[in-house]
Amino acid sequence: MAAAEILEVRPGLYLGGVAAREQCRLREAGITAVLTVDTEEPSGDTEGLQTLFISARDEPETDLLSQLDNCFNFISRARADGAAVLVHCHAGVSRSVAVVTAYIMKSEKLTFEDAYGNLQTIRPEAKMNEGFEWQLKLYQAMGCEVDTSSAIYKQYRLQKVTEKYPELQNLPREVFAVDPTLISQELKNEILYKCRKCRRSLFRSSSILDHSEGSGPAAFAHKKMAPLIMNTGDETKCTSYFIEPVQWMESALLGVMDGQLLCPKCSAKLGSFNWYGEQCSCGRWMTPAFQIHKNRVDEMKMLPLLGSQTRKT
Repeated sequence: MAAAEILEVRPGLYLGGVAAREQCRLREAGITAVLTVDTEEPSGDTEGLQTLFISARDEPETDLLSQLDNCFNFISRARADGAAVLVHCHAGVSRSVAVVTAYIMKSEKLTFEDAYGNLQTIRPEAKMNEGFEWQLKLYQAMGCEVDTSSAIYKQYRLQKVTEKYPELQNLPREVFAVDPTLISQELKNEILYKCRKCRRSLFRSSSILDHSEGSGPAAFAHKKMAPLIMNTGDETKCTSYFIEPVQWMESALLGVMDGQLLCPKCSAKLGSFNWYGEQCSCGRWMTPAFQIHKNRVDEMKMLPLLGSQTRKT
Protein backbone atom coordinates (compact mmCIF):
# COMPACT_ATOMS: atom_id res chain seq x y z
CA MET A 1 0.00 0.00 0.00
CA ALA A 2 1.46 3.35 -0.99
CA ALA A 3 1.16 6.25 1.42
CA ALA A 4 -1.62 7.72 -0.74
CA GLU A 5 -3.85 4.66 -0.48
CA ILE A 6 -6.58 4.06 2.05
CA LEU A 7 -7.06 0.50 3.24
CA GLU A 8 -10.21 -0.66 5.05
CA VAL A 9 -9.07 -3.05 7.79
CA ARG A 10 -12.44 -3.36 9.52
CA PRO A 11 -15.89 -2.15 8.45
CA GLY A 12 -15.69 1.63 8.78
CA LEU A 13 -12.06 1.58 9.99
CA TYR A 14 -9.35 2.65 7.57
CA LEU A 15 -5.56 2.75 7.70
CA GLY A 16 -3.36 5.02 5.60
CA GLY A 17 -0.44 7.39 5.21
CA VAL A 18 -0.41 11.17 5.24
CA ALA A 19 -1.67 11.55 1.66
CA ALA A 20 -4.73 9.50 2.55
CA ARG A 21 -5.97 12.55 4.44
CA GLU A 22 -6.62 14.51 1.26
CA GLN A 23 -10.20 15.70 1.20
CA CYS A 24 -11.01 14.02 -2.10
CA ARG A 25 -9.86 10.65 -0.76
CA LEU A 26 -11.80 11.08 2.45
CA ARG A 27 -14.97 11.89 0.53
CA GLU A 28 -14.49 8.92 -1.79
CA ALA A 29 -14.25 6.57 1.20
CA GLY A 30 -17.00 8.32 3.16
CA ILE A 31 -14.61 9.07 6.04
CA THR A 32 -15.78 11.69 8.52
CA ALA A 33 -13.39 11.04 11.45
CA VAL A 34 -9.59 11.24 11.26
CA LEU A 35 -7.00 10.23 13.88
CA THR A 36 -3.53 11.51 13.06
CA VAL A 37 -0.41 10.08 14.73
CA ASP A 38 2.50 12.22 13.54
CA THR A 39 5.00 14.89 14.55
CA GLU A 40 3.03 17.81 13.12
CA GLU A 41 -0.67 18.51 13.35
CA PRO A 42 -2.25 18.50 9.89
CA SER A 43 -3.28 21.82 8.38
CA GLY A 44 -6.15 22.36 5.98
CA ASP A 45 -9.91 22.22 6.00
CA THR A 46 -11.39 20.14 8.82
CA GLU A 47 -14.99 21.25 8.37
CA GLY A 48 -17.34 18.33 8.86
CA LEU A 49 -14.59 16.13 10.31
CA GLN A 50 -14.09 14.73 13.78
CA THR A 51 -10.34 14.91 14.40
CA LEU A 52 -7.80 13.79 16.98
CA PHE A 53 -4.07 14.53 16.80
CA ILE A 54 -1.50 12.48 18.73
CA SER A 55 2.01 13.91 18.64
CA ALA A 56 4.42 10.99 18.28
CA ARG A 57 7.67 10.19 16.49
CA ASP A 58 8.25 6.81 14.90
CA GLU A 59 10.97 5.94 17.40
CA PRO A 60 11.16 3.07 19.92
CA GLU A 61 11.54 5.60 22.77
CA THR A 62 8.27 7.37 21.96
CA ASP A 63 5.58 6.96 24.59
CA LEU A 64 2.56 5.74 22.65
CA LEU A 65 1.20 3.54 25.44
CA SER A 66 -0.15 6.50 27.44
CA GLN A 67 -2.30 7.56 24.47
CA LEU A 68 -3.83 4.19 23.53
CA ASP A 69 -7.01 4.52 25.58
CA ASN A 70 -7.53 8.04 24.21
CA CYS A 71 -7.20 6.67 20.67
CA PHE A 72 -9.50 3.74 21.40
CA ASN A 73 -12.21 6.01 22.80
CA PHE A 74 -12.03 8.33 19.78
CA ILE A 75 -12.36 5.48 17.29
CA SER A 76 -15.10 3.76 19.28
CA ARG A 77 -17.22 6.91 19.66
CA ALA A 78 -16.90 7.76 15.98
CA ARG A 79 -17.85 4.27 14.83
CA ALA A 80 -20.74 4.13 17.30
CA ASP A 81 -22.04 7.36 15.74
CA GLY A 82 -21.92 5.74 12.32
CA ALA A 83 -18.80 7.54 11.14
CA ALA A 84 -16.04 5.92 9.10
CA VAL A 85 -12.64 6.49 10.72
CA LEU A 86 -9.20 6.92 9.18
CA VAL A 87 -6.13 6.30 11.35
CA HIS A 88 -2.97 7.55 9.67
CA CYS A 89 0.64 8.48 10.31
CA HIS A 90 3.17 9.57 7.70
CA ALA A 91 3.66 6.29 5.85
CA GLY A 92 0.90 4.12 7.30
CA VAL A 93 3.45 1.54 8.44
CA SER A 94 4.35 1.91 12.14
CA ARG A 95 2.57 4.49 14.31
CA SER A 96 -0.89 4.12 12.80
CA VAL A 97 -0.43 0.34 12.67
CA ALA A 98 0.35 0.31 16.41
CA VAL A 99 -2.79 2.34 17.23
CA VAL A 100 -5.03 0.17 15.04
CA THR A 101 -3.51 -3.02 16.49
CA ALA A 102 -4.25 -1.77 20.02
CA TYR A 103 -7.81 -0.94 18.98
CA ILE A 104 -8.35 -4.43 17.56
CA MET A 105 -6.83 -6.01 20.67
CA LYS A 106 -9.23 -4.20 22.96
CA SER A 107 -12.38 -4.22 20.84
CA GLU A 108 -12.08 -7.86 19.75
CA LYS A 109 -10.36 -9.21 22.89
CA LEU A 110 -7.38 -10.52 20.94
CA THR A 111 -3.78 -10.98 22.03
CA PHE A 112 -1.12 -8.70 20.60
CA GLU A 113 0.21 -11.49 18.38
CA ASP A 114 -3.23 -12.34 16.99
CA ALA A 115 -4.28 -8.73 16.37
CA TYR A 116 -0.96 -7.73 14.82
CA GLY A 117 -0.77 -10.90 12.75
CA ASN A 118 -4.30 -10.35 11.45
CA LEU A 119 -3.49 -6.78 10.47
CA GLN A 120 -0.32 -7.87 8.67
CA THR A 121 -2.31 -10.34 6.55
CA ILE A 122 -4.43 -7.40 5.41
CA ARG A 123 -1.52 -4.97 5.17
CA PRO A 124 1.71 -6.99 4.59
CA GLU A 125 3.89 -3.87 4.80
CA ALA A 126 2.73 -3.14 8.35
CA LYS A 127 5.78 -3.08 10.63
CA MET A 128 5.70 -1.14 13.87
CA ASN A 129 9.02 -0.49 15.60
CA GLU A 130 10.17 -2.71 18.46
CA GLY A 131 9.39 -0.07 21.09
CA PHE A 132 5.73 0.01 20.07
CA GLU A 133 5.60 -3.80 20.07
CA TRP A 134 6.86 -3.81 23.66
CA GLN A 135 4.32 -1.16 24.67
CA LEU A 136 1.42 -3.10 23.16
CA LYS A 137 2.52 -6.19 25.07
CA LEU A 138 2.42 -4.10 28.26
CA TYR A 139 -1.03 -2.88 27.19
CA GLN A 140 -2.12 -6.51 26.90
CA ALA A 141 -0.66 -7.30 30.34
CA MET A 142 -2.77 -4.47 31.81
CA GLY A 143 -5.93 -5.93 30.27
CA CYS A 144 -5.93 -3.39 27.41
CA GLU A 145 -6.47 -0.55 29.86
CA VAL A 146 -3.92 2.14 30.68
CA ASP A 147 -3.97 1.72 34.46
CA THR A 148 -1.65 4.42 35.80
CA SER A 149 -1.84 2.90 39.30
CA SER A 150 -0.60 -0.53 38.18
CA ALA A 151 2.92 -1.74 38.88
CA ILE A 152 3.36 -2.41 35.15
CA TYR A 153 2.62 1.18 34.20
CA LYS A 154 4.66 2.68 37.04
CA GLN A 155 7.71 0.63 36.01
CA TYR A 156 7.17 1.68 32.38
CA ARG A 157 6.88 5.34 33.38
CA LEU A 158 10.12 5.16 35.35
CA GLN A 159 11.95 3.69 32.36
CA LYS A 160 10.65 6.54 30.19
CA VAL A 161 11.90 9.05 32.75
CA THR A 162 15.45 7.71 32.50
CA GLU A 163 15.26 8.08 28.71
CA LYS A 164 13.87 11.62 28.83
CA TYR A 165 16.09 12.88 31.66
CA PRO A 166 19.45 11.11 31.18
CA GLU A 167 21.16 13.54 33.57
CA LEU A 168 18.44 12.86 36.18
CA GLN A 169 17.97 16.55 36.89
CA ASN A 170 14.65 18.36 37.30
CA LEU A 171 12.65 15.15 37.36
CA PRO A 172 8.88 15.72 37.17
CA ARG A 173 7.19 15.71 40.55
CA GLU A 174 4.67 13.08 39.48
CA VAL A 175 7.50 10.53 39.34
CA PHE A 176 7.62 10.50 43.14
CA ALA A 177 4.95 8.92 45.30
CA VAL A 178 3.68 11.17 48.07
CA ASP A 179 5.50 10.83 51.39
CA PRO A 180 3.17 8.67 53.54
CA THR A 181 3.82 10.88 56.57
CA LEU A 182 1.74 13.53 54.79
CA ILE A 183 -1.26 11.32 53.98
CA SER A 184 -1.59 8.88 56.86
CA GLN A 185 -5.33 9.53 57.06
CA GLU A 186 -5.75 7.99 53.59
CA LEU A 187 -4.07 4.69 54.38
CA LYS A 188 -7.15 2.68 55.31
CA ASN A 189 -7.07 -0.86 53.92
CA GLU A 190 -3.43 -0.42 52.88
CA ILE A 191 -0.21 -1.63 54.43
CA LEU A 192 2.19 1.00 55.65
CA TYR A 193 5.91 0.22 55.77
CA LYS A 194 7.99 1.80 58.52
CA CYS A 195 11.68 1.93 59.34
CA ARG A 196 12.35 -0.92 61.77
CA LYS A 197 14.81 1.22 63.74
CA CYS A 198 12.99 4.55 64.23
CA ARG A 199 9.41 3.76 63.07
CA ARG A 200 9.38 6.51 60.45
CA SER A 201 6.75 5.84 57.74
CA LEU A 202 8.47 5.14 54.41
CA PHE A 203 6.05 3.87 51.76
CA ARG A 204 2.64 2.31 51.16
CA SER A 205 1.77 -1.06 49.66
CA SER A 206 0.43 0.72 46.55
CA SER A 207 4.01 1.84 45.81
CA ILE A 208 5.36 -1.71 45.55
CA LEU A 209 6.24 -2.74 42.00
CA ASP A 210 5.37 -6.42 42.00
CA HIS A 211 7.28 -8.59 39.57
CA SER A 212 7.12 -12.15 38.35
CA GLU A 213 9.61 -14.40 40.08
CA GLY A 214 12.90 -14.95 38.31
CA SER A 215 14.79 -18.20 37.94
CA GLY A 216 16.46 -17.97 41.32
CA PRO A 217 20.18 -18.61 41.82
CA ALA A 218 20.57 -19.79 38.21
CA ALA A 219 20.01 -16.21 37.09
CA PHE A 220 23.26 -15.22 38.81
CA ALA A 221 25.44 -17.80 37.06
CA HIS A 222 27.22 -15.06 35.10
CA LYS A 223 28.61 -13.81 38.43
CA LYS A 224 30.54 -17.08 38.92
CA MET A 225 28.86 -17.96 42.18
CA ALA A 226 29.66 -21.09 44.12
CA PRO A 227 28.07 -24.33 42.85
CA LEU A 228 24.30 -24.20 43.22
CA ILE A 229 22.59 -26.22 45.88
CA MET A 230 19.28 -27.94 45.23
CA ASN A 231 16.42 -25.43 45.18
CA THR A 232 14.07 -26.22 48.07
CA GLY A 233 11.69 -23.42 47.14
CA ASP A 234 12.97 -20.89 49.68
CA GLU A 235 16.03 -19.65 47.79
CA THR A 236 14.02 -17.84 45.12
CA LYS A 237 11.94 -15.80 47.51
CA CYS A 238 12.40 -12.05 47.15
CA THR A 239 14.29 -10.55 50.08
CA SER A 240 13.55 -6.96 49.03
CA TYR A 241 10.67 -4.75 47.99
CA PHE A 242 11.08 -2.89 44.72
CA ILE A 243 9.08 0.31 44.90
CA GLU A 244 8.44 3.52 43.01
CA PRO A 245 10.55 6.45 44.28
CA VAL A 246 9.01 8.35 47.20
CA GLN A 247 9.33 12.07 47.87
CA TRP A 248 11.76 11.62 50.76
CA MET A 249 14.24 9.99 48.32
CA GLU A 250 14.37 12.95 45.94
CA SER A 251 17.53 14.64 47.21
CA ALA A 252 19.44 11.33 47.05
CA LEU A 253 18.31 10.46 43.52
CA LEU A 254 18.75 13.67 41.54
CA GLY A 255 21.84 13.69 39.35
CA VAL A 256 23.09 10.34 40.70
CA MET A 257 22.83 7.01 38.91
CA ASP A 258 23.11 4.75 41.96
CA GLY A 259 23.60 4.80 45.69
CA GLN A 260 22.23 3.84 49.08
CA LEU A 261 18.73 4.51 50.36
CA LEU A 262 18.82 5.75 53.93
CA CYS A 263 15.99 6.41 56.35
CA PRO A 264 15.26 10.17 56.19
CA LYS A 265 14.91 10.29 60.00
CA CYS A 266 17.59 8.03 61.51
CA SER A 267 19.83 7.41 58.46
CA ALA A 268 19.60 3.65 58.87
CA LYS A 269 20.47 1.85 55.65
CA LEU A 270 17.27 0.61 54.01
CA GLY A 271 18.49 -0.56 50.63
CA SER A 272 19.83 0.85 47.38
CA PHE A 273 18.84 2.38 44.05
CA ASN A 274 20.18 2.14 40.53
CA TRP A 275 18.60 3.87 37.53
CA TYR A 276 20.24 1.28 35.26
CA GLY A 277 18.62 -1.53 37.23
CA GLU A 278 19.39 -4.17 39.83
CA GLN A 279 18.67 -7.87 40.17
CA CYS A 280 16.27 -9.14 42.81
CA SER A 281 17.28 -12.10 44.95
CA CYS A 282 14.76 -14.15 42.93
CA GLY A 283 16.78 -13.43 39.78
CA ARG A 284 14.39 -10.92 38.16
CA TRP A 285 16.06 -7.80 36.77
CA MET A 286 14.29 -4.52 37.63
CA THR A 287 14.99 -1.30 35.69
CA PRO A 288 15.24 1.21 37.25
CA ALA A 289 15.49 -0.25 40.73
CA PHE A 290 14.58 1.26 44.11
CA GLN A 291 15.18 -1.61 46.49
CA ILE A 292 14.21 -1.74 50.17
CA HIS A 293 15.37 -4.79 52.13
CA LYS A 294 12.47 -6.52 53.86
CA ASN A 295 14.44 -7.02 57.07
CA ARG A 296 14.86 -3.24 57.44
CA VAL A 297 11.15 -2.39 57.58
CA ASP A 298 7.99 -3.43 59.42
CA GLU A 299 4.55 -3.82 57.88
CA MET A 300 1.73 -1.94 59.60
CA LYS A 301 -1.81 -2.89 58.60
CA MET A 302 -4.28 0.00 58.77
CA LEU A 303 -7.63 -1.03 60.25
CA PRO A 304 -10.53 0.02 58.00
CA LEU A 305 -12.78 1.56 60.67
CA LEU A 306 -10.60 3.10 63.34
CA GLY A 307 -7.52 3.91 61.31
CA SER A 308 -5.39 2.26 63.99
CA GLN A 309 -2.38 0.18 63.17
CA THR A 310 -1.49 -3.42 63.83
CA ARG A 311 1.99 -4.76 63.27
CA LYS A 312 2.23 -7.74 60.94
CA THR A 313 4.63 -10.53 61.82
